[in-house]
Amino acid sequence: MTMSVKIRPETVQDYRVTENLVREAFWNVYRPGALEHFVLHQFRSRPEFCSNLDFVMEKDGEIIGQVMFVKNSLKTQAGEELPILSLGPICIHPKLQRQGFGKQLLDYAVAQAERTDAVGIFMEGNIDFYGKSGFVVASTLGVHYMDEPSDDPVPYFLGKMLKPKYFIGMDTRYRVPQGYLVDEKQAEEFDRQFPPKERLKLPGQLV
Repeated sequence: MTMSVKIRPETVQDYRVTENLVREAFWNVYRPGALEHFVLHQFRSRPEFCSNLDFVMEKDGEIIGQVMFVKNSLKTQAGEELPILSLGPICIHPKLQRQGFGKQLLDYAVAQAERTDAVGIFMEGNIDFYGKSGFVVASTLGVHYMDEPSDDPVPYFLGKMLKPKYFIGMDTRYRVPQGYLVDEKQAEEFDRQFPPKERLKLPGQLV
């Protein structure tokens, strides 16, 4: 069942609202505090940021969700450069998670990405969520994460083919776009622009 929401391009006027949403959604999830709102902020001024694939979801006139893509590429063993998209961050307001909004936003964003020349979408995430939208562990597509061994499936590195003829039989390496690499001191300085929140070390965090 389609949720009664509106998905539209993000505007400059949305930036701070969206950044605060991302901060709320990721706060103390993967680490004490969050970096994802700073990632979104710094990507907007980078050339690989896809402004045409930068969307927000509204419910009752309020922004409750966000998704973005950046341009990336894969270099095959034959030396061919294949255009791909890296996905994320994507989020839904914590109070509205696990109600189907995230999948609706993801499916919409993927449908828009299919209109580009990208041959696939890759990202780091939970297969339990992204698998519902056709993502698989990327190593099954012949794409491997950074310098990890080819026989290491890296279960959190996921991909979805947009042009199915690619990746079959290949052994290509995925590189994380530079914009995802964060200077934590700069991130902390940026975070001071938002209301104070307590950073907690919780079970299940990655850092």
